[in-house]
Amino acid sequence: MKHGANIYKYAKIAECEPSEIIDFSSNINLHQPQNKLTLTNSVIAKYAESSYGELKELIAKNYEIKKSQIALYNGATSAIHTLLSHLKQKNVFLYAPLYGEYEKACEGKKNIYRINRITDIDAEPLEKSIVIFVNPATPDATYYELEELFKKWIALKCTIILDESFLEFEELKSYREKIKEYKKLYIIQSFTKFYSCAGVRVGAIFSNKENIKKLNPPLWNISSLDVEFLKTRLSDDAFKSASRELHKSHKAQLQTMLEESNLFDEIVQSDANFILTHTNRGKELFEHLLQHNILVRTCESFEYLDANWLRFAVKDEASQILLKEAFDALS
Repeated sequence: MKHGANIYKYAKIAECEPSEIIDFSSNINLHQPQNKLTLTNSVIAKYAESSYGELKELIAKNYEIKKSQIALYNGATSAIHTLLSHLKQKNVFLYAPLYGEYEKACEGKKNIYRINRITDIDAEPLEKSIVIFVNPATPDATYYELEELFKKWIALKCTIILDESFLEFEELKSYREKIKEYKKLYIIQSFTKFYSCAGVRVGAIFSNKENIKKLNPPLWNISSLDVEFLKTRLSDDAFKSASRELHKSHKAQLQTMLEESNLFDEIVQSDANFILTHTNRGKELFEHLLQHNILVRTCESFEYLDANWLRFAVKDEASQILLKEAFDALS
């Protein structure tokens, strides 16, 4: 499995409708209130304001940066590919395992090296290379204190790409403040994860003003629908607080269920909204859950892992109860 959330493929295998799949493979915020967004014909018919000034103001306020430090893209994956095409350095060091699109964006364009951040995080990249680190990491949801690594990367004059797309669930420390300290730092930010809008494609690159100017994103990079939806979510403090409260309680419930199932020999401590597990029965468990219309993320596409590593996203209580029932039917 290269990506999670392919409910359409697995619905065919399970012989059910995509809407019947309970998708534990997709690490999207479980809190999904009905939005109050209304788009009139007049909004749809006209071009969006090309600089996205109002949206950038809200992003700047929420993320404590300046509007001039924001470049918007049609999703974080688009931002990743654009940035790695823009950067001229040939050597790229991936702190793996990590989101597969980083390697895909480098293929055929860069010299790709991997550092196993689990067993060899102190390995030294080459001078003036690009280093890429996802924090909290995927697929294991580990949050890293990066101060010592930052010092090393800066001493080596590396270009740093840091992905903080899962940071908000537990309000962990961001490294955005270092944008003003180090001119070769870029931060990738997905808005679809915490703001529960995978169908709305908005991602960003945060960096210093000069870097953002050089990126020069195309006009009307995101739609009026994307803009209006995200403005609504960013302005909704009740959504944010409810999301974090639900995340905390439902994650604890999922953790307990995984432990009590006795199906896993390792459950990795999580700092995000998903939990990585290991079982010697990976294929059997995946297929068993799919028979119950439950889709989980197998991790063989991640460097250093295989299909016995399964990732479970935190979901609503009803979905997690069905997961427990499926566990009970097997154990």
